[in-house]
Amino acid sequence: MPGTNLTRDEASTRSALVSVSTYRIELDLTTDEKTFATASTIAFTAEEGAETFVDFVGESVDEIVLNGASLDPADHFADSRVRLPGLAPENTVTIRATGAYTNTGEGLHRFVDPVDGEVYLYSQFEVPDSRRMYPVFEQPDLKASFELHVTAPAHWQVISNSPTPEPEPTGAGPDGGARTVWRFAPTPRISSYITALVAGPYDVVRDSVTSRRGEVPLGIFCRKSLAPYLDADNIFDVTKRGFAFFEEEFDCEYPFEKYDQIFTPEYNMGAMENAGCVTFNEVYVFRSKVPQALVERRALTVLHELAHMWFGNLVTMKWWNDLWLNESFAEWASTTCQAEATRWADAWTTFGTMEKDWAYREDQLSTTHPIVAEIRDLRDVEVNFDGITYAKGASVLKQLVAYVGREAFRDGLRAYFADHAWGNTTLADLLRELERTSGRDLHSWSAAWLETAGVNTLRPVLDIDDSGTITSAVIEQTAPQSHPTLRPHRLGIGLYAVERGRLERTDRIEIDVDGASTGVPELVGRPMPDLLLVNDDDLAYCKIRLDRHSLETGLTYPRGFTSSLPRALFLASAWDMTRDAEMGARSFIDLVLQTVPGETDSTLLRTLIQQLQTALFSYVEPARREETRVRVRDAFWQLATEAEPGSDAQLQLVMASCAVTGQGDDTSFAAALLDGSRTLEGLVVDFEMRWTLLTAMTAAGNADADAIRDEREREDTATGRERAARARAARPTAPAKAEAWEAAVVGNDLPNAVVGAIALGFGRPGADPELLRPYIGRFHDMLQHVEEKGSHAILEAVVQGFYPRALASRELVEATDAWLAEHTEAEPSLRRLVTENRDPVERALRAQERDAEDS
Repeated sequence: MPGTNLTRDEASTRSALVSVSTYRIELDLTTDEKTFATASTIAFTAEEGAETFVDFVGESVDEIVLNGASLDPADHFADSRVRLPGLAPENTVTIRATGAYTNTGEGLHRFVDPVDGEVYLYSQFEVPDSRRMYPVFEQPDLKASFELHVTAPAHWQVISNSPTPEPEPTGAGPDGGARTVWRFAPTPRISSYITALVAGPYDVVRDSVTSRRGEVPLGIFCRKSLAPYLDADNIFDVTKRGFAFFEEEFDCEYPFEKYDQIFTPEYNMGAMENAGCVTFNEVYVFRSKVPQALVERRALTVLHELAHMWFGNLVTMKWWNDLWLNESFAEWASTTCQAEATRWADAWTTFGTMEKDWAYREDQLSTTHPIVAEIRDLRDVEVNFDGITYAKGASVLKQLVAYVGREAFRDGLRAYFADHAWGNTTLADLLRELERTSGRDLHSWSAAWLETAGVNTLRPVLDIDDSGTITSAVIEQTAPQSHPTLRPHRLGIGLYAVERGRLERTDRIEIDVDGASTGVPELVGRPMPDLLLVNDDDLAYCKIRLDRHSLETGLTYPRGFTSSLPRALFLASAWDMTRDAEMGARSFIDLVLQTVPGETDSTLLRTLIQQLQTALFSYVEPARREETRVRVRDAFWQLATEAEPGSDAQLQLVMASCAVTGQGDDTSFAAALLDGSRTLEGLVVDFEMRWTLLTAMTAAGNADADAIRDEREREDTATGRERAARARAARPTAPAKAEAWEAAVVGNDLPNAVVGAIALGFGRPGADPELLRPYIGRFHDMLQHVEEKGSHAILEAVVQGFYPRALASRELVEATDAWLAEHTEAEPSLRRLVTENRDPVERALRAQERDAEDS
């Protein structure tokens, strides 16, 4: 039985049979707190006499009328499919149903704001969840025009893909409150997964942007209780810069009539590119001081979703195997725009620091896959929103731009949008345009980069004579046995000299690397530089190693680089060596602690802190971990006190010290900051900082449930409740862990955001490992029933969040291996999640062995 799945073959068969013209969707959001009335009237053509099905996931299907004839729902609705037999060449079907609100961030999510009791709704449909709001042919290549009629409380805002019409009064609802109907104009032909509905008493700030299609209305929405913190001017500025950049770059006007951006609660992802109605995670409404890295990230997300209006919405993938192209293109385009049209001129450094690190980590898992992934069904695609689809794909596109030339790439994109507007395409359609504009054959490039998995390692091999002159130079390329492809790379090699304690680049050469060994004659006869940096400027997607002399120079002058990009590349190489058990974890920690003072690149600082924490809690030899943790905690706090008051570094370092605070630590200074009896010059003890300090005290065992309750009641907001749930789960006691497990894993009524918060507290490192040891068995036993959660978002949150990875032990790996061996018939998507829990622990064990060598 298909359940809620849909295979690629089924989708292909249906799209060959059916062509959809229009939907009229009627929604009544005033029925009750758990369900809503929904109806779809769909006009479509089909082969005469054929049979097909419409998708719907909800409480019930109540009426089906096909071409004037009623069909019994009891006989025609099962397994989320409404069966339509005996089709005519021209068909109209009306399906009336009862939909169910969710609290999982899928379908039509319903949220009640604890501040004022107001109800807020938003839709989230990617991948297959428009069928949770209305009956639909749920696949991206069956585009149609969508017309929504929405009945809702009169005091609400109602936002969709088309401009919001004037509401029409329609009498009182079941609760006696006034109701109105919003009748939206039909959309252009779009896929169902980018349709949208947002409803509730949202606050709004309005503006407009002058574009090629004329003046386009802009709106930014958020909950009323968050309105005082909304930085609309900054978001409008980034948006307008994106409009100008993308219209010029693509030579194509913005495709829709308006552009609204809505910040929504309990959101699973960063954002979603609904056509003209983009939804964002409200974490991007900053109610407290945040690192500048997060401000930069918000701007990138704004531009990423705007780029999708062209690539993904105007031109859409035929099936989900080209999801990577949607996301990789938006990632490349948004970073390019950010670097060239906003104040974040170093956006490609950020990309290399964060996005590529994500890609390299995922590309070294046993579950890695080619960029063009095999997507057999919807369950495959649900677990493919990963570092390969986003970051590796964007890295490869960046390399493709260098390979074909920026102008040829731009001209190919312009032709692609012009030729395929409002249609569906495959990768072949894009490559065909790029081949025509560049004159290059891209088949071999595609085969090497898009159709194989894994990451290559490049290292220089140099011979140097007694005078210090390079007599031979080659770049050696290797690949893991599991993915042995050696690929072509276009890259730079930077030559650096130490001058007054600084590493200054004295020359740069650019070469093509191909095969196992590539000679570099341009280096022969030169004096050996103080540091030779392969992949300078980060053009290529590869791991890099330094020759011994260059590595020693970098370790001696960790703050020597005058630019953040080469510094980030050197540190990334050291991090790779640590992950690959070529450098001890404590040596890497020492390197980071030497690098952090004076670091002004917020994203690089954030990444280094995260990497140090991973090294500390996973890669350090267990016998030396506690003493190392205390040393790191104290070092972070000392650096925070020495940082410029009020600086980004001060904020991040205080947060880092709190994050590595563990069981039994003295947290009296945190308590003094929290109650105001002491201060740290420049540090604002705001909402988030209060929870940061209190959670550290809780993890140390110095604050109890009453202190957490008191803090939550101080500002009883949705975010406050999530922070309280996290803090309660972080308490270093067996009853606290059992309470967290029961609430989030055994229970089935918590919203997605609270489940995620509890998971963070439950697995917080720094406590006695014995607290989590009982959950090795419980976790693997729980997997038998996790599919019953009925929500992929909750399933993923539980499987990833409650794996006791903080143990990082052989016992844990063996238990997971046993489960995988005994459950070969488990859903492939579940097996993938479990395997991706296991692989980093196996890596950690190797790193621990290497670190022990330095004892």
